[in-house]
Amino acid sequence: MSDTLSLTTLTTTDLAEILFSSGLQASDHPSAEQVRLAIDARLCACGGDRSVCTGLVAQEAGDHPETYAPRMRWALSTVSQAYATAA
Repeated sequence: MSDTLSLTTLTTTDLAEILFSSGLQASDHPSAEQVRLAIDARLCACGGDRSVCTGLVAQEAGDHPETYAPRMRWALSTVSQAYATAA
């Protein structure tokens, strides 16, 4: 991950967008650790640039609007739980 961007500077929404753009699925029933690792790996894959992940979310919303809202709700809920556990 980029030295200029740390997870502490990201909001829940930012983290949910990164999780949304990862390969992790709700059906995987991921643990909090798996969620945090997936977010870190995805952010690294995006070169530490959150806007790359945001672009992927926008593309997915346009390509599959019927699955966008349920996946984003899952991502927001999952991130909230995963990072509450870490606190």
